[in-house]
Amino acid sequence: MSPESVQVLRLRVLAEADPAALQRVLERFLHLNVLPRRVVAEYGTGNTLHIQLDIAGVSEQRLSLIAAKIEQAPCVLRAFWSRG
Repeated sequence: MSPESVQVLRLRVLAEADPAALQRVLERFLHLNVLPRRVVAEYGTGNTLHIQLDIAGVSEQRLSLIAAKIEQAPCVLRAFWSRG
C-alpha cells in the first residue's frame, strides 16, 4: 500500500487546560505503537485545551475505541474523530 492510499483520520480532543492532558492523549498511541502524523495543541477559551491528531494506518473502528478510552481520562471533556 503506497503512502498516498493510506486513509488519514483526524482525532479531536477537548480537554481541561491541565498540564497532563496532552500526555494522557498521546500515551494511548504510545501503548499501541502508533505514531501520529501530526499533533496540534492550542489553549482555548474557558480554560480548555484543543488537541488535534492526524492518524494514518488505523481503522475507523480502532480509532473509535481509542477515542472512547481517551474520553475516560478525568481531564478530557470530549473526544471524537472524523475523516481527514
